[in-house]
Amino acid sequence: MHTQESGVGDPAPGGRTWVAEPPVRTHRWGLGAFFFAEAVFVLTSVVLAAAFGAPGVWSIVLMLVLPTLLAGGVAVLITVLRGNGPVQDFGLEWRWSDVRTGLAIGGVGLVTTTIATMLWTHWAEPGQTSTVSSVLDGVRLPPVVAVLLCLHVWLVAPLCEELLYRGLLWGAMERLRWSQLNVFVLSTAVFAIGHLEPARTWLLLVITIPIGLARMVTGRLTASVIAHQVNNFLPALGLLLVSLGLMPT
Repeated sequence: MHTQESGVGDPAPGGRTWVAEPPVRTHRWGLGAFFFAEAVFVLTSVVLAAAFGAPGVWSIVLMLVLPTLLAGGVAVLITVLRGNGPVQDFGLEWRWSDVRTGLAIGGVGLVTTTIATMLWTHWAEPGQTSTVSSVLDGVRLPPVVAVLLCLHVWLVAPLCEELLYRGLLWGAMERLRWSQLNVFVLSTAVFAIGHLEPARTWLLLVITIPIGLARMVTGRLTASVIAHQVNNFLPALGLLLVSLGLMPT
């Protein structure tokens, strides 16, 4: 008996009609895109640090915020010019399942991060702090500026960093057909090293493991962004309280 393959418009079981799925396009950017975005971050940080010898309040905000925003913006721009946009290339879309996964894994990560931070603070040599803490050391910020920086550390910086590490870098390694485990391990290591804080590298490794797991479990960036934001909540709150003089350094 002659049979015919189903196509667009052919009847399907249940009286429905087959609809052809659009072909999935792959992006055209690789590791070079990640290195370029990372170079933008580093060069912007260096230029701003050199430009402000004795930085004031707003120059401090600029040094802490602008490099991250530029790197995240470059990551998105690359997906637009050399790919299919951040929604398809990164899976950066709003799904409640991803939000729940990010909150759950981020909550567990917040506990492990808090314990690891307490241990690191106990064992670290005096004066070893994060880059943000060192820049703000002894600086009293106006309430509006302190709130802006708190929101940046809590919500904006995690988004930009995820675009860079679990977006561009992750996608570039997937394009090379590396296994998900290898992608997870290498992106975790690069994230920790890429912060250029040698004394805190092992602590950053502990911090980023749950974030990478959220990306690997869901296959999309939204979950890792949420997990990263959950993880940054307490540091952002502490930064706010210290900047307002409500908590000792």
